[in-house]
Amino acid sequence: MTSSPTRPSPVTVRTFTQRFSSTPRGARLARHLALHRLHGWDIPYGSEASDTAALLVAELAANAVTHGRVAGRDFELLLSLTPYTLRIDVSDTRGERRPPEPGELTAPPPVADGGRGLLLVEALADRWAVLDRVPVGKTVRAEVDLSRLH
Repeated sequence: MTSSPTRPSPVTVRTFTQRFSSTPRGARLARHLALHRLHGWDIPYGSEASDTAALLVAELAANAVTHGRVAGRDFELLLSLTPYTLRIDVSDTRGERRPPEPGELTAPPPVADGGRGLLLVEALADRWAVLDRVPVGKTVRAEVDLSRLH
């Protein structure tokens, strides 16, 4: 008895890319547009996946605006959605100011005003990394396994 070959299911990858001004307003707009795009991809507003993405985009965009800003240069948001994973890339043009790598983060003193953002990214994302951006800059990538959020 021979079995018929099984066809693999097609994998649809959806992507969204947009540049934003390196300002607090640009960071807010990135979060709003990301949630709008995800809603259009059947990840509804207010769902656990949408709320997780909102926090990740907000933190990564705020970091790009605060620590990766170069006058006159934008930051870029890339969303990539497969049936299994949501990938969020935020890129800026300041390659020399790299955040600590995953596993190298240390908590700031309790009285510090900041320094907790990447700890939030590390807690929410299943994987994250700091990558070189060609031709210049860096990308901070966060990935979320959608199966754990359903």
